[in-house]
Amino acid sequence: MEGQNKYLYFASDFHLGAPNSSKSADRERLLLQWLDQIEASAHSIILLGDVFDFWFEYRTVVPKGYVRLLGKLAALSDKGIQIHLFRGNHDMWMFDYLTQELGAQIHSHEYEFEFGGKKFYLHHGDGLGPGDYKYKFLKLFFRSRVCQWLFARLHPNFGIGLASFLSRRSRAKGGKKDLTYNGPEQEWLYQYVKEKQALQHRDYYIFGHRHLPLNLEVGSAKYINTGDWLQHYTFAVFDLQELRLMKWENGQMHPYEC
Repeated sequence: MEGQNKYLYFASDFHLGAPNSSKSADRERLLLQWLDQIEASAHSIILLGDVFDFWFEYRTVVPKGYVRLLGKLAALSDKGIQIHLFRGNHDMWMFDYLTQELGAQIHSHEYEFEFGGKKFYLHHGDGLGPGDYKYKFLKLFFRSRVCQWLFARLHPNFGIGLASFLSRRSRAKGGKKDLTYNGPEQEWLYQYVKEKQALQHRDYYIFGHRHLPLNLEVGSAKYINTGDWLQHYTFAVFDLQELRLMKWENGQMHPYEC
């Protein structure tokens, strides 16, 4: 990645499609306002997973909706802005459709790069750090070709409906936990950053998944969680000088105070 006076923007956990089409459409309009404003300064727009509350690409079918967001991302890509999409735990079944249609780079695991003299480490954030072995096992299964092949055998009317129901139930179950902060030592991603930083220096670690905006110092590095667009409407921006956590509110960007 290289850029001249161009910024990097990071966001995640839009969960488009949830909890219903009306509220999802309202959230999509806010995202379009945000994208319109950052367009002139963006070198790259990096969406760190769970853009959709559920996503699956059949050979000739994708979930309907989201045309305004997808059209805007395609237009930004056509202007030379790099679009990066991470597979989250809700939309891990992205394959090549969004690469073909948007020119987006799709990331399944960590993505590391250097920009403006700073080293970045990115990941959606699910399945990292200590514990949560049940989810880590399920993640391996859901990402396996066997599971994807089996799901593709279901008719889209049934398969997408079933998966959307399970996705809503999973998000509702973890919602309150996501909003609880008990200090850095209780944050599994903070622990993960400490371990990674001890092995190799990076300047910035950026994750989604947590739904809680966080801006924490980890030794000489900074860990930022981009929060979500269900409640917080937060994102991060790197302006070639520093990485800042921001909030979209009343049609404007404002610094976010954790």
